[in-house]
Amino acid sequence: MSVGDAYNSWSSQYETNVNRTRDLEAVSLRESLAFIPFQTCLEIGCGTGKNTEWLVTRCDHVTAVDLSQGMLDKARSKGLPNVSFICADTRKDWNFSERIFDIVVFSLVLEHISDLDDIFRKSSAVLSKGGHIYIGELHPFKQYTGSKARFETEQGTEVVECYVHHISDFLGAAAKQGLSIHALKEYFDEDDRSIPRILTLVLKKC
Repeated sequence: MSVGDAYNSWSSQYETNVNRTRDLEAVSLRESLAFIPFQTCLEIGCGTGKNTEWLVTRCDHVTAVDLSQGMLDKARSKGLPNVSFICADTRKDWNFSERIFDIVVFSLVLEHISDLDDIFRKSSAVLSKGGHIYIGELHPFKQYTGSKARFETEQGTEVVECYVHHISDFLGAAAKQGLSIHALKEYFDEDDRSIPRILTLVLKKC
């Protein structure tokens, strides 16, 4: 099953099933961006709008992109103002906006993309000078233990196609585009301080 098809299937239960990764990443995004001003936001992998609802309160407009039409239908149903929802595959050409953005946001999406260099190049091209890129991902340490995006269906557990990106992979791809590290933080489950669940990076375009 393709990534898009998997998330179409997952969309009906995505916001209601138990998902500590989803919930902790939402915390990391709000904490990481609390004091960063931005007026225009490109959200890649908006899903059901779990973070879009917060992002649109912080800026004038959000362009929210997702591969899954099912996820986008859920997000659109929330009736959020000043949001443009677009169904697109970000691994292909970014023809969904000619706008320059103050921030580009990736929430739990880069694990499904193999070529970080391509994504960082595209992100930098649409980012304003002094703008930021936020990345919130399942921590590679969790991935090393076999953890992946997954959900339950009537046929059993569906595991979504994922790629392991080491911390050095993120930093190397950022460096190639002249992006500096504004912040790096790891988030742990409250009941387990042994392995971090979420890796958060905030990068800045100088």
